[in-house]
Amino acid sequence: MTFRRFQSSCQIAVVVLLLALLIPPLTAASSGKCRLVRSLRDEIASYRPVVERVLSYVQDKKGYKGRTWAALSEFTDMFGSRLASTSNLENSIDYMMNSLRAENLDNVHAERVMFTGWQRRKENAALVKPRYKNLAMLGLGGSVSTAPEGIRAEVVVVTSFDDLSNKSSQVSGKIVVYNQPYVSYSETVVYRSMGASEASKYGAVATLIRSITPFSLNTPHAGHQSYSDGVKKIPTACITVEDAELLNRMYNRGTKLEIFLKMDSKFFTNATSRNTVAEIKGTTDPDKIVLVSGHLDSWDVGQGAMDDGGRCVYKLELVSSCLLWTAEEEGYIGAYAYLKGHKSELEKFNLVIESDEGTFQPYGIEFHGSETSACIMVEVAKLFDSINATTMQSSKENVGSDIEVFENINIPGLSLLNRNEKYFWYHHTEADTMAVEDPDSLDLNTAMFAVISYIIADLSVELPKS
Repeated sequence: MTFRRFQSSCQIAVVVLLLALLIPPLTAASSGKCRLVRSLRDEIASYRPVVERVLSYVQDKKGYKGRTWAALSEFTDMFGSRLASTSNLENSIDYMMNSLRAENLDNVHAERVMFTGWQRRKENAALVKPRYKNLAMLGLGGSVSTAPEGIRAEVVVVTSFDDLSNKSSQVSGKIVVYNQPYVSYSETVVYRSMGASEASKYGAVATLIRSITPFSLNTPHAGHQSYSDGVKKIPTACITVEDAELLNRMYNRGTKLEIFLKMDSKFFTNATSRNTVAEIKGTTDPDKIVLVSGHLDSWDVGQGAMDDGGRCVYKLELVSSCLLWTAEEEGYIGAYAYLKGHKSELEKFNLVIESDEGTFQPYGIEFHGSETSACIMVEVAKLFDSINATTMQSSKENVGSDIEVFENINIPGLSLLNRNEKYFWYHHTEADTMAVEDPDSLDLNTAMFAVISYIIADLSVELPKS
């Protein structure tokens, strides 16, 4: 299609989900070197005035400046945390639906998703021997409850799965505390997701997992965990870095440790939620799709401002396409439901976009796709030189959370690179609040999403999938 170009910067203040594109062939890159035809490079460069106009607008106090932060603060203050299967999330979905309809977008609707919901209720943990100390903790998503009277048991502290295996003869009837070092989120999160089942194999009665974070101010980090088939489900929770290290030091001195743990959680076998969808139709090939997305749900701590309210709101404010997923935190439930319900449309998807690692100062693009498609994104990234956001990182790995389900079937995926070194300081904690958010960075994230999705939708070519 030839998508109508923005006549003024105000015209980009719309949201949508589906944008059309026309897709002729390209000259492919070879041996890792970008060799796009000159006409295509010139076409991408021709969007520079649009980029500059949008960036100027979001940094103008008389224009858009500060609006993303204002919208996000109103949203998160109104609804707070938004765990799947709670009224907070469902009310926030209604709010988003009404906001999208107020913009007169095409085909605004919700798509129902069914799943098994989980909610924490009362829970606490404490070191009771050799002395009493309350342990800040959060039950991990999907954890079973303890018996009503709780569990009091001796402790075995381990630092890795290998260490657990070496101490396996000591584990039966004990609470296993994991004090694994933080390497990276992707490498270390396996202890949260698999720690309970691994310890249960040796007869542990519960597990406490050191929070998956490089930095802590006595803040426990929530998150989802999954039980392995054929293994007894045991209660599992996260504790703080400080407490995990304390218990490890005492244990290594030969001190006998006992912990009391009480957890009460509830499962909802027929929970329902909704993916939120809005569309804007192109004029030449309206069935082709560029999808920009973020997940509206969060864990039940903090405000869910950074994960993932910020990205949902700036899509609402200034993006050219959007879908707001539900139940991401429980394992991409909304995304898988959407994929299943739209199998017949998958060939229409040209690009899927998401950013799920913070809303900090952007410095470029991360892209997963073919070599030639990556070359196109290199040229797009060059347009953001005025804000020093020209890095284009081509990844062999998937670059999103929910969009992973699309990337796995060879649909190109894109996210923003941002200064997210502190993202996992706040991730899944009570500290994920508006205090983390910087208004200027939010505005720039908004602008980049708006412009990138617009350019890819408006280009005379499709991103090649191979």
